[in-house]
Amino acid sequence: MSIDIGNPWARVQTAESGEAGGFLTLTNTGPEPDRLVGATSDAAGKVEIHGIKVVGASLRMHPLEQGLRLPVGMPIELKPRGYHLLFRHLKGRLAQGQKVPVTLSFEKAGPRAIELVVKAQGLVGADTLGTCEPEQE
Repeated sequence: MSIDIGNPWARVQTAESGEAGGFLTLTNTGPEPDRLVGATSDAAGKVEIHGIKVVGASLRMHPLEQGLRLPVGMPIELKPRGYHLLFRHLKGRLAQGQKVPVTLSFEKAGPRAIELVVKAQGLVGADTLGTCEPEQE
């Protein structure tokens, strides 16, 4: 495969949200640029690829309708407060240590099945939770 995938993890979500974030690093080792164009998981009704926009003093999440561009040889980190996967309509609460199956779809490299390990909320900092709001159309 021409896409290296590193450090796949998800964050425990708050009980009332029904959503969770997924994070990993993607490195395109192929001969030409590629694009992450989608993701699916049996753990959620929908998985979206999201970016973040700074709007005033707050951050707003927005889906990347065209996917996420992956230049050759440049690691792209999906992380809190940056590019990330957003799991919507979770089918059950995610628990620390659980492995969440995800299939990533790449424009050229095709589908890749991975597992995200669920980590505790506080690993990145509780002050970063809940600061992102969905962008209003």
